[in-house]
Amino acid sequence: MTDDGKTLWNGRFEGSPAEALQALNDSLPFDQRMYREDIAGSRAHVGMLETVGLLTGSEAVAIQTALNQTEAEFDDGTMVFVSADEDIHTAVERRVTEIAGPVGGKIHTGRSRNDQVANDVRMWTRSALTDVAGRVAALQTVVLRRAAESGEAHLPGYTHLQQAQPVTLAHHLLAHCWAMSRDIDRLLEARRRSDVSVLGAGALAGSSLPLDPAITAEALGFARVFDNSLDAVGDRDFVVDSLYAMAMLGMHLSRIGEEMILWASTEFGFVTLDDGFSTGSSMMPQKKNPDIAELARGKAGRLLGHLTGLMATLKGLPLAYNKDLQGDKEPLFDAVDTVTLTMLALEGMIDTITFNTETMAAQADSPYAASTDLAEFLVAGGMPFREAHGVVGALVRKALAGQGALIELVAAEPLLGPDAARLLAPGASVRNRTTHGSGGPAAVAAQLQRFRAQLAADIERIKQS
Repeated sequence: MTDDGKTLWNGRFEGSPAEALQALNDSLPFDQRMYREDIAGSRAHVGMLETVGLLTGSEAVAIQTALNQTEAEFDDGTMVFVSADEDIHTAVERRVTEIAGPVGGKIHTGRSRNDQVANDVRMWTRSALTDVAGRVAALQTVVLRRAAESGEAHLPGYTHLQQAQPVTLAHHLLAHCWAMSRDIDRLLEARRRSDVSVLGAGALAGSSLPLDPAITAEALGFARVFDNSLDAVGDRDFVVDSLYAMAMLGMHLSRIGEEMILWASTEFGFVTLDDGFSTGSSMMPQKKNPDIAELARGKAGRLLGHLTGLMATLKGLPLAYNKDLQGDKEPLFDAVDTVTLTMLALEGMIDTITFNTETMAAQADSPYAASTDLAEFLVAGGMPFREAHGVVGALVRKALAGQGALIELVAAEPLLGPDAARLLAPGASVRNRTTHGSGGPAAVAAQLQRFRAQLAADIERIKQS
């Protein structure tokens, strides 16, 4: 609607829309956060209209001046919305026309809200994904520092949540870092797919006016221009790509949260949370709760819901624009806000957490954790692994049945003996992990160097995106 209560399509209709329709239709409450992108797109569009001769120089100056004033009002909080502002595009155009006068009505020449909103969302997404990727790198930096500080501290590695083989704490923390590097890849790839200008596609079929989409694309810093006007206004693949990248990131953050919840429990006792990043109980004075980790775990479901919800919306849409597409922004905006806040909180939690390395080592140094080392000792002597597995398994069964300590049974076993029994000494098993990418101290030292290089390269990619 315009400021006189008329809609942008009032020529076709008698009367005003019903209140219920307007309430459902209006998107200003959430899309106003794109005001900078909308104004930037309008500046580029006006510049193009002047270049191709559809605006005079004085007309372009008047509109650009009005756009500058409108942006300043948004920036300082003095922009006043009216009931007729159904979306950010309407609000900006209405205010520009108020400032510039009738010439302001020329701002929409050759443009539809269909290509306008798609371009605004693309610009907003480009910027947001760069920011999210930078936040991932900041979290990785903290985790990397804690990994490097942990030295040769070790803990049990787990499969099926059962103690398996010992690894260094640094190795465990770096596993999360490598996963987040893949998140950066996905975020930057989603950004690349967002980097296509669609201004000039119009409502769906382009225009009979001498528009030049390449001019607006260059002015807005887009890497490419659309190829098909129908696809341009109907495409929200880039939003789905972005939601997928953030859902995967959320899943990785959830896994970190789940481990911290377990590690902070009395039963594990591997970490102690800082008071500033934990909460208490309103009833039980002794409690210290890992709420940040739990919220990180819980938010993953929200992110997954945004992804599947938008895909369900898109699956049945015919070309080209349909109002259903208005539902792309709320999940996108919320996903960005959710992962950003979650990472900030996790960053603080990990930065201040205390790793109880003695408790970790006490669990990791169980002689049973070195069972695979015993089997590999036999393999190194020429025994087939399956046979070696059986020999060690029989000794483990005897030890668990109370027929002797495992280390004594190993020392007395002719196929193993005292040399093999030394593999069960505290810390011996983790030091025995020497292959590329494994969890022993020497291999992890090399891994730390590789990850530092990876993180530096990723940070540079983010800066250049």
